[in-house]
Amino acid sequence: MCLRMLHWMLHILPCIGVIYLSIGALSSVVALGANIICNKIPGLAPRQRALCQSRPDVIIVIGEGAQLGISECQYQFRFGRWNCTALGERTVFGQELKVGSREAAFAHAVASAGVAHAITTACSQGNLSECGCDRARQGSYNAREGWRWGGCSADVRHGLELSRLFVDAREVRQSARTLMNLHNNRVGRKVLEEKMKLECKCHGVSGSCTTKTCWTTLPKFREVGYALKDKYEHTVHVEPVSGSRYMRPMFLKVKKSRSYRKPLDTELVFTERSPNYCEEDPATGSAGTRGRLCNRTSPHADGCDLLCCGRGYNTHQYTRAWQCNCKFHWCCYVRCSTCSERTEEYTCK
Repeated sequence: MCLRMLHWMLHILPCIGVIYLSIGALSSVVALGANIICNKIPGLAPRQRALCQSRPDVIIVIGEGAQLGISECQYQFRFGRWNCTALGERTVFGQELKVGSREAAFAHAVASAGVAHAITTACSQGNLSECGCDRARQGSYNAREGWRWGGCSADVRHGLELSRLFVDAREVRQSARTLMNLHNNRVGRKVLEEKMKLECKCHGVSGSCTTKTCWTTLPKFREVGYALKDKYEHTVHVEPVSGSRYMRPMFLKVKKSRSYRKPLDTELVFTERSPNYCEEDPATGSAGTRGRLCNRTSPHADGCDLLCCGRGYNTHQYTRAWQCNCKFHWCCYVRCSTCSERTEEYTCK
């Protein structure tokens, strides 16, 4: 899923939200006509438009999931030269992240996971018409561990499937980048599935655990973000292998590997080296680092030396004042002193 799709998701979400709030019920959104809503959304692939028209209520949730992924991306990379600005600021919306870089791999994975997470959450809360709790194992017994399935398990399978149908629908041309995007989309959904949690509740007299029922719940999305960031640190460089007919890429293999080893389904993959992200370049998704806050004393990625790419930094001094040492006097008023401190901020030139 490229930046263009993230663009329309964030562009259309407030519009649909206004409609939803003004009429007070999701059924009224549907009554407006799925065709009217879906035809107003720019950039939809044919299969995405078909899904929108059949399930217009899901589009709201998909937009929320895209925002969830963008926010997590910006959190995970907040100290880096590339900080996901191109995924969230309207000034660069509509620009595609053309480089098949490690950063593009993470962006696809976290967006796919975000959409699946949001859909699964909406199902559990009863906000979508065609899903709810996962009842597949309801009442079955785990003899080895001594508990029974019960409660409201999150229907993550429904969330994963709808995310796959919608997010993957843009990848229609058979190319190395398409194979890369589809692979990373799957990794994002797989991480979410693997992070599902088991919660249990004991039943019995006086707090005893005579019987125990358990159900599955979604993880905090921050856990998914950390797991994907770890995979980003170990992203695998791949290249396409073309078939004899039409010379179209058929699958990806690990680059420089003597054998035709395919990347694992748990590995994020990239096809092109990352730019340095020092200068603004919409074509690569780089917003540059000019004006970014940096840490003058840090030797890490957030330090002025690394973040500013050797261009130097500006020092800004300002004074912060606040009320302090407040005391209550009888009767009846509070007297405070005024405290202040001089602070310095550093921004990249």
